[in-house]
Amino acid sequence: MHPNALLELATDLLHKVLQFDSPADRVVSDFFRTHRALGQRERHTLAETTYTVLRQRLLYQHLAQSGKGEMERRLAVLAWQGNEGFLRAALSEPEQQWLAQVQAVDRSALPEKLRHNLPEWLADTLKAQLGDEFWPLVESLNESAPLDLRVNTFKAKREDVAKALADARIDAQPTPYSPWGLRVQGKPALNKLDVFTRGDVEVQDEGSQLLSLLTDPKRGEMVVDFCAGAGGKTLALGAAMRNTGRLYAFDTSGHRLAALKPRLARSGLSNVYPAQIAHERDERIKRLAGKIDRVLVDAPCSGLGTLRRNPDLKWRQSPESIEELRVKQAAILASAARLLKPGGRLVYATCSVLEQENEAIVSEFTAAQGKAFRTLSAAELLEKAHVSGAEGLVRGDFLRLWPHRHGTDGFFAAAWERT
Repeated sequence: MHPNALLELATDLLHKVLQFDSPADRVVSDFFRTHRALGQRERHTLAETTYTVLRQRLLYQHLAQSGKGEMERRLAVLAWQGNEGFLRAALSEPEQQWLAQVQAVDRSALPEKLRHNLPEWLADTLKAQLGDEFWPLVESLNESAPLDLRVNTFKAKREDVAKALADARIDAQPTPYSPWGLRVQGKPALNKLDVFTRGDVEVQDEGSQLLSLLTDPKRGEMVVDFCAGAGGKTLALGAAMRNTGRLYAFDTSGHRLAALKPRLARSGLSNVYPAQIAHERDERIKRLAGKIDRVLVDAPCSGLGTLRRNPDLKWRQSPESIEELRVKQAAILASAARLLKPGGRLVYATCSVLEQENEAIVSEFTAAQGKAFRTLSAAELLEKAHVSGAEGLVRGDFLRLWPHRHGTDGFFAAAWERT
C-alpha cells in the first residue's frame, strides 16, 4: 500500500474512534472488516497508532495545535507506530519539518495534565487514593498489557501447554500468582494453534483468573456466575468444578452470551447452563433463591482497571456515569446475595480501580446485611486456592490488584459467607 494511503486510513480510523460513540475495539474491528484487503502489518500499524493516540490524547492534541491540516492526520503522524521511513514518505516537506520540531519538545517540562493524560476528575481521584504511587500507575497505563492465557485444567496441564506453545516458537512463562496462567509477550496468532482450537487454553488476564480462584467452587456444587458476559470466568469455574455440579451463566446481554457458545464447545464442559435474564430480579433468579453454593458477581463497572487494553474508557466515563453504575452495582449485589444457601460464598468483583465502585459498595452491602453475611479474608481464600504471594495481593480483607504493582489489570474483589 502507498504510504500516503495508509496514513489516510489512519486518519479516517481516528476520526471514527474519537467520536467515542462506541468502544474503540469495536470501531477498529468494524473498520478492518470494511477494509479486508489490509495485511497483518498494516492492521498492526493502524490499531497501535489509534491506541497510542487514545493513551496520550491530551499530549498529542496539545502538540498537534502547532501544525496545519486535518487534526486527525496530525495525531496519526505524532502517534505513528509503523515504519518511520514509510511515514516520512507520506509527509510533505513542511510536515516533516513540523514533526521534527514537535519531537524536540521536552515533554517532561509540560504541565501535569499533558503528562498523565487523564481527565482531571479521574486524575484527582487516583492521586487521593494512591499518593506517591500515582505516577507509577500512570506509566503502567501507557504501556500495552501482556497476553495472559488460562490453561483449561479440565483438559490439560500448564507445563504441557507451555511446551506446546514453545514448539510453536511462542515463549510462555507461568504467571506469578495464578496456578492456571501463562504469560506471553507480544501478540502471537493463537487461534489456529491446536492448543487453542482443542480448548486447552483461553485468553484471560491473570487478575480475572484470581477472581475464579477466590470463588473456589467444588465438585458437585451449584454455582452462579451472575454477570457472565462472554464467559471467561464461567469456563474457569466450570473447569475447577471438574465438569460436575451445575453452573449457571447469567447475563442480560444475549449478544455477550452468544460469544460464550464457541468457547464452551472448545472447553469440553457440559455442566454450564447459559441463560439470558431481563434484570437482576428476573424470575429465573428468584427460583434459585437459597439454593446456591457459590455466587460470583463480576459487576458492570467503569472498566478503569483495563486502561492498558481499553484506553478509550477514560474518555468515555464521567463522575455521572460512575454514580449510575454504583446504583446498578448495589442492586445486583443485593439480588445475587439472595441466591445463597447458609454456608455459601458470595464474591463481588469489578475491573475498576475506584473506591466508589469497590470498597464503598462493599461497606454499604455489609452494613445493610447485618449478621446475615460474614466477611472472609481474601488472603486466606487465595492461599487455600494455591495462589502464590497472596499476602501481596490484598488490602485488608479485599483483593486489590494494580497494573503497576502486579502486572495485571486493575481488579477488586470481596468475599462473604452466608451465615
